[in-house]
Amino acid sequence: MKKVTIYALSTCLWCRKTKKYFEEKKIPFEAVDYDKQDEEKQKAMTAEMKAAGFNCSFPFVRIDGECTQGFDPAEFDRMLDGK
Repeated sequence: MKKVTIYALSTCLWCRKTKKYFEEKKIPFEAVDYDKQDEEKQKAMTAEMKAAGFNCSFPFVRIDGECTQGFDPAEFDRMLDGK
């Protein structure tokens, strides 16, 4: 099973939709709410997103080593299938 990590904002509608997508597919994931982290963790999360070639917007989804931003079920499916 691929490792799924979601960086989200606790108040973001698209972040909630992203979490719900993985829940409905019964795909385990780790969700980290950016706005509930301390400043040091937020800096690390921002650096990770920038290193992956993305700006700091949410949701940010990492499936194994591949990343995307935004709520995009077709992209999530592609990443999960490894194509």
